[in-house]
Amino acid sequence: MRILFIGTVEFSLQALEKLIDIKSDIVGVCTKEVSSFNSDFADLVPLCKRNEIPFKYIDDINSKENIAWIRAVNPDIIFCFGWSSLIKKELLKMPSMGIIGYHPAKLPQNRGRHPLIWALVLGLRESASTFFFMREGADDGDILSQMDFEILYEDDASSVYEKVIAIALKQIEDFVPKLQKSTYQRIPQDHTQSNVWRKRGMRDGLIDFRMSSDAIYNLVRGLSKPYVGAHIEYGDENISVWKVEEVVCAQVNLEPGKVLESDISTIVVKCYTNAIKILEHDFKVLPKVGEYL
Repeated sequence: MRILFIGTVEFSLQALEKLIDIKSDIVGVCTKEVSSFNSDFADLVPLCKRNEIPFKYIDDINSKENIAWIRAVNPDIIFCFGWSSLIKKELLKMPSMGIIGYHPAKLPQNRGRHPLIWALVLGLRESASTFFFMREGADDGDILSQMDFEILYEDDASSVYEKVIAIALKQIEDFVPKLQKSTYQRIPQDHTQSNVWRKRGMRDGLIDFRMSSDAIYNLVRGLSKPYVGAHIEYGDENISVWKVEEVVCAQVNLEPGKVLESDISTIVVKCYTNAIKILEHDFKVLPKVGEYL
């Protein structure tokens, strides 16, 4: 089974390493030289060079030049793990076995953008790691492999990212032999159960202390590293916030945004319900007690 691999993030790198470890026949890799879009960008080329795998740096996966290069390596199947742009019909129809995509959500629910971020921001308690056969729609093809995982209160973007990669690598080790032997199953998605998460913007990362403490906690952990971080508007700056904890505050007559405590490195700020202690941040000078954020 001749595999073409497409990817450009840390998960892509680890998935490619797993495929090499299990002796897969990788006939080519398409990746990016740099990415201003992917905060978890990873360079796959050193791994390709060490293992003598043909590679090509690309921007538009659907361009005539790139389609011709992919056709020339003659893949039976394409694995597209960690790629942000849609793959169009010509490439989708090229490999006889199709294209396998990846989405860390419990499809058919939660298709679309930023699945790990939205899962944490919305306070979901479980999700899934899903490999599926790609179609022209977003994340709507038949499921090849799906494994659930729990999202703990203590989890943040980094720990969930690591959890998802560990599960996905086990799935790859399980389904690649099934693809090779044609013993795999295709599970159609129930499209009536689907929803599509939108692309997040800068305003989605803004901490507004009129929010409840749990909403702010979820927002911060959802955007923590390797992502861009939540932020506070303070003066004329956006201050990144990386870690917080919820604090019980029984005083209901205090306005949201009021700084209740401030020491050398942390502050406590009143929210609509309870308060938030800001533990890791990019403040150069901390706000003082009595200030409003």
